[in-house]
Amino acid sequence: MKRSCFALSVLFITVATRTPAQTLRPSQNPDDRPRLAAPVATPTPTTILKPRPNVPAEQQTDSGPARGSQLGNKTEVVPKVAGPAAIARRPEPLPATSLLLSPPMIRTRISEAERLLKSRPQLTALTLPQIDFVTLAALDHLNGRLHLLTLSKDTFLTKGAEVTMTSSLGVPLSVRIVRANGVNTAVAIFDAQGRSLVPLVVQYPIEKGGVFREMAYYTSAHPALLSPDLSRAGRAYIHRMMNLAVQRLREKGTFISPQIVDVAERLCLVEHVDHDRFRLENRLALFDEIYSLYALNEPDTYRYSVSFAGAGGMVQMIPWAYNLVRQRHPVMGLTPDFVVGMRNHANALQAMLLYMQDTWNDLAANEDVQYALSARLATQTELLAAGYNSNAARLPLYIRRGGAAWRTLIPRETQIYLQIYKTLEAIVPQKRMQP
Repeated sequence: MKRSCFALSVLFITVATRTPAQTLRPSQNPDDRPRLAAPVATPTPTTILKPRPNVPAEQQTDSGPARGSQLGNKTEVVPKVAGPAAIARRPEPLPATSLLLSPPMIRTRISEAERLLKSRPQLTALTLPQIDFVTLAALDHLNGRLHLLTLSKDTFLTKGAEVTMTSSLGVPLSVRIVRANGVNTAVAIFDAQGRSLVPLVVQYPIEKGGVFREMAYYTSAHPALLSPDLSRAGRAYIHRMMNLAVQRLREKGTFISPQIVDVAERLCLVEHVDHDRFRLENRLALFDEIYSLYALNEPDTYRYSVSFAGAGGMVQMIPWAYNLVRQRHPVMGLTPDFVVGMRNHANALQAMLLYMQDTWNDLAANEDVQYALSARLATQTELLAAGYNSNAARLPLYIRRGGAAWRTLIPRETQIYLQIYKTLEAIVPQKRMQP
């Protein structure tokens, strides 16, 4: 219920006062991290670092998601000054050839990269994994070899940063940060000839207050990975999981309106569209990027996505709303733990559908809403979407006060949210749920 981001240092989500739908964001303060007990050898980037105070985290989306917390006293990576001749010789990355890889093949190579990352010795600080570095696994599509590249987390989280280092296979490679957003940071990797490699997965240590919590393995929507087939695979995954949630609820005696299911399926994307990127970038490409994230990570998609308000995971529900659904529907057997429940797509989607059905039942019984629907001042779709993103209980008041202009009274963020929904509805056809 609102735009999200990848909060990589937050594992325990706090309840915040908000309407039932907010966004998620990362929080990482380099100054709070523990120091290494002994020096650790790391690749030396061909860049210099210039401090810059209090620069906010890169706003995503994830692929899409929106706002986030600040990253503390970040450092800005500034390329070394080179002479005109050196600049002229520097190659630009050539187009990647990864479009030849089908989504199943990409998933196979991602699994292979994860096994390789998990099998290698870990950098440690005292007795815990080192939290100041991330490692990328990249595929050379021409020869099938996997390269590992370790760089500082500060560099990884600086948009526009570019470093050159030697990979685990002894090959000089350059890494360019395309979008910086925690575990969902997108990069471009290329060799000395400017030929692109395919980033497959990042090994990212998640911490809270400078203390290691868990090791994340995640694949962002890197430009070298994107393809129409991958986007279609992501849409199919959402549809498949939505069908599963509907089926499980039906088996327990609860029927969800097909119209609500259709809206919920679109909200699984709308919740993760960054509002700034929506205004400034190609919208279809942005939607495809988010769908591709679902294809690349499937059950782990948006696993680490947490907003300022504590909304979590794929469906961006806050603890208050989740607990309300559990209280109203105890026989559904939803997972008691909020964080665990939001990380489980099947469980989260059931909670989302129950919440939306309850919301609509309340709205449909309201006289102001009934009038707006009969007079065609509002539609069920936009009321459901607006109610999921903001406080649904206030919609009748907006309608009573504003009449046909009720949309101008809802929060500005919800107005943009509805624009995203309508744009998605207009340009991306959706397969209807089977009754």
